Amino acid sequence: MRHQYATPWIWFFLLPLAFDYKATDANTGHFAQFIFVLPAIAAGIALLLIAPRFHERSRLRSIVTWSMILCVAGSIVAQLVQDNDTGNYLRVLLPFILFTLGYLVACRPWSEFRIAQFEKALFVANVISLLFTLVYGMATGGDLDDVRFRILSVTLLGLQGVLLHEFIVAKRYSLFTVSIFALSVIIELLSVTRSVMIGTVLLFLIAMGLSAPSIRHIWRAMSRTIIIGAVLAGAAGIAALTFPTVAEHWTQRIFFSEETRSGKDPTTITRLAEMRDQYDQVTAEPTTLLFGEGYGHYYRYSPVYLPDLAGQISEKDFYAISEWAAGHNFWVYQFFAGGLLFGIGMPLATLAALAICFFSYRYWRSVVPDAPMLPVLGRAIMLFAALPATSIGGNPLGPRFSGLIFGVALGLMIATHARLQRALPARVRRFRSPPPVRPEAMPELPGRIRPGMGRADLSSTLGMSHTASSASEAGQFGALVPHSPPRHRSN
Repeated sequence: MRHQYATPWIWFFLLPLAFDYKATDANTGHFAQFIFVLPAIAAGIALLLIAPRFHERSRLRSIVTWSMILCVAGSIVAQLVQDNDTGNYLRVLLPFILFTLGYLVACRPWSEFRIAQFEKALFVANVISLLFTLVYGMATGGDLDDVRFRILSVTLLGLQGVLLHEFIVAKRYSLFTVSIFALSVIIELLSVTRSVMIGTVLLFLIAMGLSAPSIRHIWRAMSRTIIIGAVLAGAAGIAALTFPTVAEHWTQRIFFSEETRSGKDPTTITRLAEMRDQYDQVTAEPTTLLFGEGYGHYYRYSPVYLPDLAGQISEKDFYAISEWAAGHNFWVYQFFAGGLLFGIGMPLATLAALAICFFSYRYWRSVVPDAPMLPVLGRAIMLFAALPATSIGGNPLGPRFSGLIFGVALGLMIATHARLQRALPARVRRFRSPPPVRPEAMPELPGRIRPGMGRADLSSTLGMSHTASSASEAGQFGALVPHSPPRHRSN
């Protein structure tokens, strides 16, 4: 059903939080939280009320939905048991609420027009977040050691994932997309953050896996990496010429562990000390093991790693550390906050959904490469793959904006997979000796196509109009695709 206010609601849902920023002081910036969050939540509720509904059940969609609802609703149990500070609990829980709201809004059988609007709003919001975070971080003043922590957008890897899909999978290049990708690489270099660079490499490998349905196609896909390599080399050269101290900072970050007394990287040690204390707290009692310590619970560094930080931090400062924000490790913090009942279900379900959609996309692209909505699934996979890539160095659901964006990406991925699974061919299990089956025991699947069949009714099976399906089959579906008239292509 068409709604005249759906378009502004989509933009109010995704755009305001793009201007969210990391405050220089932990005690400030809470007023901006209400300014940016309230329009997003109100627009999300409005979209949730007018969103279409699925009439068919999907096991994957049900598992992911219930795991997320259990994660958010189950936090109330841990809060009642632990009685954490209410303000800290709500601040830490807010990104998870936005994550769930974004998933519930996007995990619907939206029309192809609405999906294109969602994708365009996502791309524009990520670009605005990239530029606004860079400008705000530079405007706060200070040298590179101070501003490098504030110039990195929380969805930078998500934006890079979508652009890598355009470059490697869709084979589309434009001056604007290449410039945005080069700018994101320059910001990575200026931030001197190794985990973000590792996340970019991981997204690059995932894009390679999506573009190559078999091993022999990988070498063909490798030829398209020349442009990506040229962009990376050019961005590195520009950053080195503009900021001569960048190379020195990277050298210090890479070889800093050799100069310490313990011979270990201090950043890695602090992350391990934080995870060890969270694990020790949650496994101390049976109650905390089941329900967790709750969101906003205080944690510190484990004393086991104090000797490894000798010369880097004093013993007094080491024991004075006490944090309540979402931990740097997403997977351990979920177990710390929710325990066995409410903490590990959502991360495992989302990882399994990403793997299932990844291998399903590879199979469908090999047998039905021009299927409608298949590019939407590929872009959603690359956008949501930034969540585990971001978790290498931090908590992707700690900031508010990243929680909303990754929730929408997960919803688009699950909804598109459910619609394609109903229409596209299923993977056939190969047995060494096929068991004897009577022909009448193998009924035809209604509405599902097989390789080599005509696809005239595929658009109606997916719930798309014939005009949009013809455009999508010609490669003209998506927010980043140039709108040119489709060429005639024989079936």
